[in-house]
Amino acid sequence: MQPTPDFNPARLARSLLRRSRQGALATLMTGSGDPYCSLVNLASHPDGSPILLISRLALHTRNILADGRVSLMLDERAEGDPLEGARIMLAGRAEEASEAAAPLLRRRYLSVHPSAETFVDFKDFAFFRVRPTGAHLVAGFGRIIDLTPEQFLTDLSDAAPLLEAEAGAVAHMNEDHREAMNLYATRLLGAQSADWTCTGCDPDGMDMQADRRTLRLDFPARVTSGPDLRKMLVRLAGEARAKGSSDTASSNDG
Repeated sequence: MQPTPDFNPARLARSLLRRSRQGALATLMTGSGDPYCSLVNLASHPDGSPILLISRLALHTRNILADGRVSLMLDERAEGDPLEGARIMLAGRAEEASEAAAPLLRRRYLSVHPSAETFVDFKDFAFFRVRPTGAHLVAGFGRIIDLTPEQFLTDLSDAAPLLEAEAGAVAHMNEDHREAMNLYATRLLGAQSADWTCTGCDPDGMDMQADRRTLRLDFPARVTSGPDLRKMLVRLAGEARAKGSSDTASSNDG
């Protein structure tokens, strides 16, 4: 079934990947190869691929270490009938993080799951990254499509300067610009006012969180460095303030 003309599947898939904090992980049982499914917490790598923090004592981890092929189901947790909401099934391989890659995965995971600080350093826990080989997106009638990784993952080939600046930028936004975060959420994304925080930035956008709620702020243009990110966030803050002023003026005119 082909998607309707007004449907942007790649954008929706990227949003689901960035906003999801839990998912159903399917692995293959060692020995029998039978399917095994478990609930896991997750975060996203700067390219959008899922990050897991799992214990080697868990059955799903033992399965992965024997055969890395996995699938991961993510959904937008829509109210009412969950089948009416968008969902994506990723297929790929789960790989244990190298010593060099672990700090980035750790920072991004703990940014969205701070409670994991209590066990992240336990010897049996390790970070894994799911490297997708494809995805099946379901978002309603006429909105079902298979996607390749190139269609929903973010290209990082020219973004090394941004990745180096990301941790500092996230800390700066959360320490000094919470008002701007709330403006992005309420005036640009239509969310309710809350204590919104920044959990990550990448070339395509910024991830935000308040309690269990998550948002994705897409950038109107790609950014690949710290200075570019700062300019973009200042620009969007200005647009949010202007939108608030115009909405007030329209209300008064009415």
